[in-house]
Amino acid sequence: MTKKTVAVIFGGYSPEYDVSLKSAYSIIRAIDRDKFEIVLLGITRQGQWFRYSGPIDDIPIDKWHEDERFLKSMVVPPSRGCGLLELEDGRVTPLPVDVVFPVLHGQYGEDGTLQGMFELADIPVVGAGSAASALCMDKDRSHKLVSLAGISIPKSICYEKVPADDELLSAARKLKLPLFVKPVKAGSSFGITKIEDYSELLDAVRFACTFDEAIIIEENVEGFEAGCAVVGNHDLRTGRIDEIELSKGFFNYEEKYTLKTSKIHMPARIDEETECRLQEAAMTIFRVLGCRGYARVDMFLTPEHEIIFNEINTIPGFTDKSRFPNMMKGVGVEYPELVAMLIELCIGA
Repeated sequence: MTKKTVAVIFGGYSPEYDVSLKSAYSIIRAIDRDKFEIVLLGITRQGQWFRYSGPIDDIPIDKWHEDERFLKSMVVPPSRGCGLLELEDGRVTPLPVDVVFPVLHGQYGEDGTLQGMFELADIPVVGAGSAASALCMDKDRSHKLVSLAGISIPKSICYEKVPADDELLSAARKLKLPLFVKPVKAGSSFGITKIEDYSELLDAVRFACTFDEAIIIEENVEGFEAGCAVVGNHDLRTGRIDEIELSKGFFNYEEKYTLKTSKIHMPARIDEETECRLQEAAMTIFRVLGCRGYARVDMFLTPEHEIIFNEINTIPGFTDKSRFPNMMKGVGVEYPELVAMLIELCIGA
């Protein structure tokens, strides 16, 4: 049987560029070469697309683009049925691929833009489609839709365009401190500030606006954050629930990737009934937001055991040490099997 060709895309014009390189490196190493052919597509920080054929060990250390011998310029798909087009020495040649595996966290990779491009070209994409990706990236709209399904959300206010300072302060004072000020569309906790006093609000808003002009201000939720891996298209399965234990602050970018003052308990320190409730809520959220393939659903569990939706990541961190693979390992799915499963779900969708 002819092997399917998988295009793994990494890098990207996003603050999460470095995370993408590490996730992609793990996925590339895990793909079964007996089942799949691999095409590597790297996107520089400046947004240039290249076909990469060099050592994969240069990817996580960001040296993949330094040796031009391994790079070929790329032209993205212009129309349905053409696949990818490769531009080299003034010649354009087709580069057939059967499926695209984007490993681009955050903006311009996880927000539906890339997914829409490949949908136009009729090339299947691993994970959520353009509409679901865009919706899940929007913290305000995803919250509102999930709340209609009966799942609680944090109390918040949202602005597509930030109002005058006095209006902003007046609205924020109706929320209970501490507050989280966030960009509406950003990942890996970029642009998020936890404030303990209203006097800190304006600086936090200005910081959030460096990542997105729309901002959301949320009340703090007592309890802890719990994550759940969801895999599937129609028939869904979940991994074990994990738990984030914080000693201070919040689970920001540094903590997510260094765990200096926090711990991740996998499985979470909860009883079986509570774990089942969280898994069911995660699958409900996955379906409500129109996801497919895979996603990590992050929720809060309050001291009263109420489940509150936080956010959903349609391209979560994916090194072999990341939360999503570890949750699936908890139910017996090893990393290489998981990668193959996600590709096959896309091809058979």
